[in-house]
Amino acid sequence: MYLVKSPLLLKWYYPSLVWNKSRADKVVYLTFDDGPIPVVTDFVLNTLKSFNCKATFFCIGDNINKHAEIFEQVKSEGHAIGNHTFNHLKGWKTEDNTYIQNFKSCQQLTDTDLFRPPYGRIKKSQIKALRKINPQLNIIMWDVLSGDFDVDLSPEKCYENVIKNTRNGSIIVFHDSLKAFDRLKFALPATLKFLTARGYEFHTL
Repeated sequence: MYLVKSPLLLKWYYPSLVWNKSRADKVVYLTFDDGPIPVVTDFVLNTLKSFNCKATFFCIGDNINKHAEIFEQVKSEGHAIGNHTFNHLKGWKTEDNTYIQNFKSCQQLTDTDLFRPPYGRIKKSQIKALRKINPQLNIIMWDVLSGDFDVDLSPEKCYENVIKNTRNGSIIVFHDSLKAFDRLKFALPATLKFLTARGYEFHTL
């Protein structure tokens, strides 16, 4: 069970997290979770380049170690990097010290002020501990979830999830993962074409 549009109750409960950016300008923020992964991340980079777009990649530390050359390519092409823990830990089910150490292991590789908790699940105690380590840390959530990770979702519905819910300042979640690829390879270029035609700009976080 997941919600395409982030509910107001969650935003109220976690007011210090970043759910969207300014609604004033026609700017959106594409984000990609769980990479870098061969083939899939390459596809994302090539697609973004074809539309002259920049995005933010929330990377898993273990994948960075396995695919360092792809990680370096993401950075060299001008995209922003975020920490997504070393092993994609679910904060609600992970003891705080373990979670923080996993964050630190990924942080050694990413060296960033951006963090997204895997699954969007994080305890308030973990938020407090992370901010003690890095007071400048921006914990990034989203307001539009594509659902590309859902193997029961059609590529067309994934695309529809994004374009029906995106507005000024939206933070949109896709995944550069093998699980998401069947939906991503249709939905991402279609989304970029649709939003570009409507005058949106794509910025990094």
